[in-house]
Amino acid sequence: MKNFVVKTVANAAALFVAIWLLQDITLGGDSTGRKAITLIIVALVFGVVNFVVKPIVKVVAFPLFILTLGLITLVINALMLLLTSWLSGRLDLSFHVEGFWTAVLGGLIIAIVSWAMNVVLPDED
Repeated sequence: MKNFVVKTVANAAALFVAIWLLQDITLGGDSTGRKAITLIIVALVFGVVNFVVKPIVKVVAFPLFILTLGLITLVINALMLLLTSWLSGRLDLSFHVEGFWTAVLGGLIIAIVSWAMNVVLPDED
């Protein structure tokens, strides 16, 4: 349970940094509290997408991993962020990523910040 909370906090922090740095990744809300709740829910959606969909995509794209020496990971991260944006729209959450290249840059930012947060935050594994 603690590992789940740590990963959710890391995802929320990473999403917050991406929203802060990129103007085409938006998080709406009337108040700061509403934005914080929306950010946590979006982080949960992002975590579920990464847990369920990403491994399947990685297996299917394995030949591309070899061919591109792993650079396809940036595209896969962007697609996971775009999928999270789409699901957030379906769940009536005010989170949106505008465009593929914004998603690529956002995915890169999220990967770096998530890695840093997972290094800093405690883990029970």
